Amino acid sequence: MLKTFQDIEVNNRKVKVHQHDGKFAYTEWKNLRVGDIVKVEKDEFFPADLLLLSSSYDDAICYVETMNLDGETNLKLKQALEVTSSMHEDSHFQNFRATIKCEDRNANLYSFIGAMELEEQQYPLSAQQLLLRDSKLRNTEFIYGAVVFTGHDTKVIQNSTDPPSKRSRIEKKMDHIIYFMFCALFTIAFVGSIIFGVLTKNDLENGSMKRWYLRPDSSTIYFDPKRAPVAAIYHFLTALLLYSFLIPISLYVSIEIVKVLQSIFINQDLQMYHEESDKPAHARTSNLNEELGQVDTILSDKTGTLTCNSMEFIKCTIAGTAYGRGATEVERAMGRRKGSPLGNGKVNGVTNTLDSTDTKPIVKGFNFKDERIMNGNWIKEPRADVIQKFFRLLAVCHTAIPEVDEDTGKVSYEAESPDEAAFVIAAREVGFEFYKRTQTSISVKELDLVSGRKVERLYKLLNVLEFNSTRKRMSVIVKDEEGKLLILSKGADSVMFERLAEGGEFEENTMEHMNEYADAGLRTLVLAYRELSEEEYNEFNQKFSGAKNSVSADRETLIDEVAEKIERDLILLGATAVEDKLQNGVPDCIDKLAQAGIKLWVLTGDKMETAINIGYACSLLRQGMKQIIINLDSPEIQALEKTRDKAVITKASKESVRNQLMQRKVQHTASSANHDAFALIIDGKSLAYALEDDMKQMFLELALECASVICCRSSPKQKALVTRLVKTETRRTTLAIGDGANDVGMLQEADIGVGISGVEGMQAVMSSDIAIAQFRYLERLLLVHGHWCYRRISTMICYFFYKNIVFGFSLFLYEAHASFSGEPAYNDWYLSLYNVFFSSLPVITLGVFDQDVSARYCLKFPLLYQEGVQNVLFSWRRIFGWMFNGLCSSIIIFFFCSKAMEHQAFNGDGKTVSRDILGGTMYACVVWVVNLQMALAISYFTLVQHIVIWGSIAFWYLFQVVYGAMPVNFSTNVYKVFVEALAPAPSYWLITLFGAITALIPYILYSSIQMRFFPMYHGMIQWIRQDGQLNDPVYCEMVRQRSIRPTTVGFTARKAANSGRFESRNQQLSPS
Repeated sequence: MLKTFQDIEVNNRKVKVHQHDGKFAYTEWKNLRVGDIVKVEKDEFFPADLLLLSSSYDDAICYVETMNLDGETNLKLKQALEVTSSMHEDSHFQNFRATIKCEDRNANLYSFIGAMELEEQQYPLSAQQLLLRDSKLRNTEFIYGAVVFTGHDTKVIQNSTDPPSKRSRIEKKMDHIIYFMFCALFTIAFVGSIIFGVLTKNDLENGSMKRWYLRPDSSTIYFDPKRAPVAAIYHFLTALLLYSFLIPISLYVSIEIVKVLQSIFINQDLQMYHEESDKPAHARTSNLNEELGQVDTILSDKTGTLTCNSMEFIKCTIAGTAYGRGATEVERAMGRRKGSPLGNGKVNGVTNTLDSTDTKPIVKGFNFKDERIMNGNWIKEPRADVIQKFFRLLAVCHTAIPEVDEDTGKVSYEAESPDEAAFVIAAREVGFEFYKRTQTSISVKELDLVSGRKVERLYKLLNVLEFNSTRKRMSVIVKDEEGKLLILSKGADSVMFERLAEGGEFEENTMEHMNEYADAGLRTLVLAYRELSEEEYNEFNQKFSGAKNSVSADRETLIDEVAEKIERDLILLGATAVEDKLQNGVPDCIDKLAQAGIKLWVLTGDKMETAINIGYACSLLRQGMKQIIINLDSPEIQALEKTRDKAVITKASKESVRNQLMQRKVQHTASSANHDAFALIIDGKSLAYALEDDMKQMFLELALECASVICCRSSPKQKALVTRLVKTETRRTTLAIGDGANDVGMLQEADIGVGISGVEGMQAVMSSDIAIAQFRYLERLLLVHGHWCYRRISTMICYFFYKNIVFGFSLFLYEAHASFSGEPAYNDWYLSLYNVFFSSLPVITLGVFDQDVSARYCLKFPLLYQEGVQNVLFSWRRIFGWMFNGLCSSIIIFFFCSKAMEHQAFNGDGKTVSRDILGGTMYACVVWVVNLQMALAISYFTLVQHIVIWGSIAFWYLFQVVYGAMPVNFSTNVYKVFVEALAPAPSYWLITLFGAITALIPYILYSSIQMRFFPMYHGMIQWIRQDGQLNDPVYCEMVRQRSIRPTTVGFTARKAANSGRFESRNQQLSPS
């Protein structure tokens, strides 16, 4: 209903639409049609997918906020075609006629293929001219646009698919318990009905009535011996209704209430609040709270998840010479591994120095220190001409937008990625300041080699060959002031080196430096250029324009093919190296998760060397851990790749991966007796073959036996496939965590998707189940809230079945005692209100407030988390144990009450008990027992729990007084029973007291024996707290080392770091 009202409100919004004669008038969104010209003003939403025609700016640009689409808050720049950019007035559209041909409707937000025919000329259209519905116009007074898609055809509606439905394992198991209880209900009802039918048939023998009080001689159907089968069927239906209290229908409602309240506590946890970004944790769904306590494997992205995705330009190699003296976090970690913290040392032949006297203001995105380059000193370098071209390329080859502060004159940049922003900032700091961009030009203030002064240079922008994940590079073709045509390219080394001209000067040195940068955990890009002839460019431009004007589905392929021909024979300039620093607390968080026995897989698009060194920096890999590396870098495969025979390459590559997996499996098996820790590292090409149906099981078996797994060069699809493989084959809970759009598939595929609200926008958050601001908060989310929620929900469900069995089975026992007459032991209102007032609130407070151990102890003893992974608190043994406890309590209550009242007077008047008195006494015992059982099950009492437990008992007595005082036609068989019969009788209070105590004795005995002789892990920690042994390091270490499962990531990681320390523990933790 709410969604309907929202739709009505949106459809009735108004926008200006061109009517005729250059006049615009307001009309409702729902009346828009394809081809309408609309005028959208500042801070208004776009009513449909529009083709931008012009704006209030002379160069027809506009700024768009797409938060409603992808959650990103940074503004996007859109620009109209130059041919329509001059239409700034309403009157200009009086005689405007054009034809638009474009692709069919689709859900891709980031691409658009089309062409506009205007005055017999055809102009290509791209996503740069498309304004999407529900995005907002910002920092622009107005725009004119033509409606391309409306209503359900718009891209935002095409994207509004239902997210995958996720249910926790506990909920699914609870369904099976309900099925079991239904079977039990039908069974006892069926058995009781058969017995009732037999007894009814034999009620009249030779004219005498066995059960005379049922008057079988005058009964019509229910007790008629002549119609015993029919009577049995009626009894079966009656019994189903009577015993239905065995099925806890209110359980589902109570669990939903509890989960919502648990989610509120997660959202309000100040220790998961990131002050810098003003973002708290946000549980976007309450379905999976308990799953947080059962995570077996975490699959994590690297960039923006483990790292900040805040890139800093720190080093570069130009003309074969390495520049940059800063030391990265990875280099410092490598120094610590070798026992020599990195202060001053040589990397790439450059001395790293940490200059504490450097007082220069810190520039975000720029951490480059080298006196040979800074302050214009690069002019004195031997290859100053190459350095000039290097930084000029960084200042020109990009899609960033400059914003000049009118007060200070400082230039800031809006870029599509942190990498690109870092490159433009680096160029500016060195002396190549990009300050203006139009549709056809880029303006740069740069240092002139000849005069030594800053000059303004204009580069005519002819073509932009955009970056995508397939090309892995971007290029621009520009014409400088001297009339030279230049193609400037930057991209990944895997695609750039093969496009270089033969006989390059310093390829070998550059490659060597890049490998060392990768070892230092830096992200690298190769920079290259070449000069074009007029003939070559004209030929290219003709084909490129033809490809862009194509409206076919393979338009992108055609563009890539044309670009491929121009991006060749490039001249190498050098390579950049930017650092993506680790987030605060990542190493400690990973170490704590490892100690908790949680496996961590990292799925990244980075090079293998970079991923490995980041793994060391964040403690995912440790010294002494044996690395199993699977790749396709063997000389045989490389030789085959030169033949370009795809079939042969595919067959050989697949066989190579298979052989490597088999060999590594044998290697691991041979070393397993020594308890060596292994790390599996596999690249993207190998992973593609390892995920095929005939090999994925072998890959998974090897991966599961390793302490750490790193998948390098992984595509978004591979991330999702790996997540699906782990989830489906292990049947354990998986958690995926990421921050970008490329992680959405992985988040949706995992049992739990955690999105990090980083700088890559909010797409991951919008597709996630839980959002956090930093990776380190995962530690508290899982080890504290996850453990608490799992324990609370598990205990809550078990207790729910317990209390319903106590109540429902007492009804069955009474009916059996009354020869299955179908008469309930309790008043109708007693039956109805049991699960509403007398036993519901305590179990809800348990689900919200109970803590077996405090947050401090959860983090101090992380192996406590394994109780959830092993599901020891919601195993079938524990579930049936609680059910058996309920049966025992019910049997004790019934027989204790019935036998205690059977043969003696109930009060001083000598009266014996009636059904109403027996039912009232039994009900009192049930209320006391189930509430006292709750008090025994609670580990952490709060004032709220005291109020609801003792309040539920008190309310039972208050209800008897009030309800019993009502007129007899309303209170029926309990009219003044409590006030006049039960309360004055001492035997009632004695039976209630001793009956309740007796019913609880089995649970008390079991709990005492278990705690004393077979303590669970949380029980041992409770003893530490109780005995005040928290400060005893020996005892705490003994408890910490007592793992539930013999082999965990934490165990192997700690053993690898100090194998001697754990030699004795291996015997203690050997599988039983």
